[in-house]
Amino acid sequence: MKQISTRFSMAVHILSLIAVNPNEMTGDFIAGSVNTNPVVVRRIMGMLKKAGLVEVRPGVGGALLLKTPEEITLLDIYRAVNVIEENQLFRLHDDPNKQCPVGRNIELILQIELDEAQSAMENRLAQTNLSQLTVKFK
Repeated sequence: MKQISTRFSMAVHILSLIAVNPNEMTGDFIAGSVNTNPVVVRRIMGMLKKAGLVEVRPGVGGALLLKTPEEITLLDIYRAVNVIEENQLFRLHDDPNKQCPVGRNIELILQIELDEAQSAMENRLAQTNLSQLTVKFK
């Protein structure tokens, strides 16, 4: 079973670190906390920067949030790190048998349900901001 990329949870972790300790961030510190290779952290930071969530400068304290933690939702982060392909959380299998009544209809019928499930998940992510998470870390 293919899961949603870990980039999402790593991105939430990284942004939470910056929100909690804005003056102490280095790539090595972040990589140590996330427990991953600094190259992975740099890649995710690049995605977050492209999405307008962080500014990255060399050296200590080199990462700054460009929005307040209250303004950054989990949905913003989810979208920033390209967790899903072609904006579709669920992928349907290719080329069902059109001669079969199930095969002929499965894509359309199932896609409606899956689109609603994805929408519900995205609506839920939009309800939680970074600040609501970081206050629980104390």
